[in-house]
Amino acid sequence: MKDRLTRPGNAGCALARRVSGSQDRWTALWHAAGTAGARGPLLALVQEQHRRNFDLWHEEDKARAPDATAARIAAVKRNIDRLNQQRNDLIEQLDEHIGGTLAARKLRPRPGASWNSETPGAVIDRLSILSLKIYHMREQSRRQDAGAEHRSKCRARLVLLRQQRRDLAAALAELFADLWAGRKQMKLYRQFKMYNDPALNPAIYRAKGP
Repeated sequence: MKDRLTRPGNAGCALARRVSGSQDRWTALWHAAGTAGARGPLLALVQEQHRRNFDLWHEEDKARAPDATAARIAAVKRNIDRLNQQRNDLIEQLDEHIGGTLAARKLRPRPGASWNSETPGAVIDRLSILSLKIYHMREQSRRQDAGAEHRSKCRARLVLLRQQRRDLAAALAELFADLWAGRKQMKLYRQFKMYNDPALNPAIYRAKGP
């Protein structure tokens, strides 16, 4: 089923569930070295953004390995910077797509409509990270090389993570409904990450000299 951003009400709930459900499916597939498609432009962006978080998670694991050499850590750090920039760019692309679709459908905010401190793209990013946490916490809760206390603690954490994800998905559904109904206005917040910009990071532009 294609993603839909054309009507309020239950469609917002369905789309929020589709986003979080797809993130879980892709997480499992990618860990099994599988491939996954996404139907519809919004879910295609959700998938691209989730993939960056997936790759970031595993790059960060490499940097924390006790036997990681200084050269390996440096290479991983550069990969993390690149992936994190792409991740943030995709959050903005998600918001641009949602805002553009609302404008194309002439779904305008009411006079005086408020806005969220977090955009839909930022919420989708948080759902992506929760999907990864849930997958890896579930793995830990089933580890046979760990003690019973470890597995029990991880099962308790897994319950909390799933509740947090349900709450956040419900908040996203409510935000979608509010945007479609005009109760809230869509704002795009640019993040202007400076560390990767050679014109803005002094460690880069000073190294080049005059």
